[in-house]
Amino acid sequence: MIFVALGDTEAIGASAYFLKIGGTGLVLDAGADPDEEGPASLPRFDAIYKNTGWYVDHALITHAHHDHIGALPVLVEHFPHVMVHMTRATRDLAEFVLPATVRLQRRRLREGSSAYPPLFDEEQLAVINYLYLTHELEQPFDVTGLRAEVPVRAQFYYSGHILGSAGVLLTYEQGGSPRRVFYSSDTNLRSQSIIPGAAYPEAPVDVLILESTLGADPEAELTTRRTEEQKFRDALQRVIGRGGTVLVPVFALGRAQEMLALLDRFKQRGYLPADVPLYTAGGMRAIADIYDTTRYNTPRLNPEFQVFGVAQRRLPRSPEAKRDALQGPSIHVVSSGMMFEGSLSNWVARHLVGNADNAVFLVGFAKEDSPADRLLEAAEDEADEVVLHAHTGPQPLRCEVERFRFSGHSHRRDLIQLVERLKPKKVLLIHGEYAARQWMANNIQFFYPEVEVFLPEAGVPLEV
Repeated sequence: MIFVALGDTEAIGASAYFLKIGGTGLVLDAGADPDEEGPASLPRFDAIYKNTGWYVDHALITHAHHDHIGALPVLVEHFPHVMVHMTRATRDLAEFVLPATVRLQRRRLREGSSAYPPLFDEEQLAVINYLYLTHELEQPFDVTGLRAEVPVRAQFYYSGHILGSAGVLLTYEQGGSPRRVFYSSDTNLRSQSIIPGAAYPEAPVDVLILESTLGADPEAELTTRRTEEQKFRDALQRVIGRGGTVLVPVFALGRAQEMLALLDRFKQRGYLPADVPLYTAGGMRAIADIYDTTRYNTPRLNPEFQVFGVAQRRLPRSPEAKRDALQGPSIHVVSSGMMFEGSLSNWVARHLVGNADNAVFLVGFAKEDSPADRLLEAAEDEADEVVLHAHTGPQPLRCEVERFRFSGHSHRRDLIQLVERLKPKKVLLIHGEYAARQWMANNIQFFYPEVEVFLPEAGVPLEV
């Protein structure tokens, strides 16, 4: 098997991996790098078509986050005969997420915050929908290429990351012996508020392609979801008790729905007053509808729970009405999670940070120098001011700011346990900064010296 990482391997960027198995060409995910714009955000698909005899027969999309699906239309443009496989829930989410990506890229070009037009348009999306083939979890399906030397089968295994997310098991024969390759994608062994922890194939596998997102984060392995929920609950009680307003910036897909479920549980158990208004807005509401309509045919902790069963108000559109809605006590769960300029969470934050009664509670990753990161850093440094928007400039920082760890990824000790569970002969470490992958490699080699560990380099073919 030849393996090529098509995206950046020194950071968490565009997830896309090419496999050549006995004449069959496969791509695992087709993401776009959220930290780049235009062509620079795309995987290096040219690494495939510039090699004679390389092609893509099938693409397997593990979930609908931008860094795993955002370049799918471009992949299809390069390889028009590719068949695209995903779970049904991922397809439902893709039909919302990809058009939303077009609208966002078009808006950025119009506003001047980007110099690049959208990478694809709505017409392309409508044309390629027929290529999406959906499959049930743990049900084998054929991904053998037209010029295959051996049959190749695939199975999706629920990965515990977001709605519809899955790992991929590939099976084929090599030298007359069966071979099994498992791609974890983004995975979480532990339950969240709505979805349970992941499921995995039976051991052993020959090759494990394993994510390393939290490999350089020692704090994550010392944090349990239960203790974070308690800290979050106590912090909410503190702010609501003094009549303040809480902003919870969220990623619209996954974290938003999980936070709403958690806040509802707090109210149901009497930890928060039932009459405290909870506001939501934007695309997270449309995604919530997909969560609800798939609740009986996707893994759930409680299939009866509905995101829209949580009492919530739509945040008004007009600035005047929004300002009225910000009067405390109240809770606002809005995107974006990193509070980018132009987002609703950035607008809300700018209207809250100057009041000591209020709070901004971060519940997700904030990349370096994003407004969310600047706010957290300013609060940790006990700074008097913070810049959340270039046009607004420095603002007084008086509100409470705290970060809570509600990751959709397994921490590094859990990932090491996954190696123990699947008993691979070889491990390829992906989807993490170099320090994260190096920590993972060192620990796998220490605990399991019989396992061969690889750190793939972007664009460099690796034979395994």
